[in-house]
Amino acid sequence: MQKIELMAPAGNFESLQAALDNGADSIYFGVEQLNMRARASINFTLDDLEEISKRCKAKNVRTYLTLNTIIYDHDLSIVKTLINKAKEANITAVIAMDQAVIMAAREVGMEVHISTQINITNIETVKFYALFADTMVLSRELSLRQVKKITEQIEKDQIKGPSGKLIEIEIFGHGALCMAVSGKCYMSLHAYNSSANRGACKQNCRKKYTVIEQETGFEMELDNEYIMSPKDLCTIDILDQVADAGIKVLKIEGRGRAPEYVAKVISCYRAAINSLENNTYDKEKVISWMQDLEKVYNRGFWNGYYLGQKLGEWSIGSGSHATQKKVYIGKGTHFFPKPQIGEFKIEAFDITIGDTILITGPTTGAKEIEVNDMMVNDQKLSKGTKGDLVTIPLGFRIRPSDKLYKIVENKVEA
Repeated sequence: MQKIELMAPAGNFESLQAALDNGADSIYFGVEQLNMRARASINFTLDDLEEISKRCKAKNVRTYLTLNTIIYDHDLSIVKTLINKAKEANITAVIAMDQAVIMAAREVGMEVHISTQINITNIETVKFYALFADTMVLSRELSLRQVKKITEQIEKDQIKGPSGKLIEIEIFGHGALCMAVSGKCYMSLHAYNSSANRGACKQNCRKKYTVIEQETGFEMELDNEYIMSPKDLCTIDILDQVADAGIKVLKIEGRGRAPEYVAKVISCYRAAINSLENNTYDKEKVISWMQDLEKVYNRGFWNGYYLGQKLGEWSIGSGSHATQKKVYIGKGTHFFPKPQIGEFKIEAFDITIGDTILITGPTTGAKEIEVNDMMVNDQKLSKGTKGDLVTIPLGFRIRPSDKLYKIVENKVEA
């Protein structure tokens, strides 16, 4: 089994740091508007490229700039500016679907990865794009058997990219799935004049619908299943089969998700990949990882098309099925470096000994700990309330204005 690269989403600096802290091998991110999550996440700016590169290089983590939307003539100058700036900042590669982006990256010598929007489903298409790219994301609709056939053929035919190395295959491993074929959807464009293929999806497929028979006017409310909203993809329970398919990169979806989502999902898949490598992957660990994954945003889980199932695993609601949620408590005000103690101003709900808390920030990332000791207004108390100054031993640095949350159980409707 070749080593699997764990690829994490980064929609902002909090999520970027969460990915770095929890064992990601690479991160992917968007800059400005020309990416498929232009509205779903905050997105970085050109001025952020140097900081992204600096943080990732310090951890030996690869960086991928997503430029995978439809490109129009008026976008071309922006594309070239983005790619030139990415090259200057030593960003590892560009993820692209449009030939103009592919060529612009090749002209400045940047590594290219082919986006899933290209819909690569066979070995001949792999051979064609090997002229331009070293890594390719296969179509989401393939089974693991089909994926394995492609990776075996790459090895057999020695299909190499511009770097001279064998083509590497990437697949989606976890996160939101779309009703459209590998993300190519026009529902949002038709309904709201807001194109999903330009990163502006309104996610109207996630809503409840009423079907009307035109001839009689008979109406039927589809209230049992959200029939255009698939459950989230999860492969942690079939990761041994995924690895056997010969893939090199496992991509985690979620650039629009919170930093604690990135932290939890990446930490679980990091542990799972490591267990595969040291032959300790087993059913008991899978059960534990699944329970952890259920704590953060999800629409329920299924294995996608990888085991050859037909599409039919629909979500039963429009929101998250997470078993836990975060409740805002307050913000950081000071950090005492020697004892590693953080001070927080409580602005909302109470905090007590035994609570599980989450601290997030652009440099802090997403840190989750249990409160075993604390001081309230310089007194040793077990509870802090709105208006109090609370100090908590942390073991890591916080920054002023880092956000403090309490993690609580979330009742999910069946």
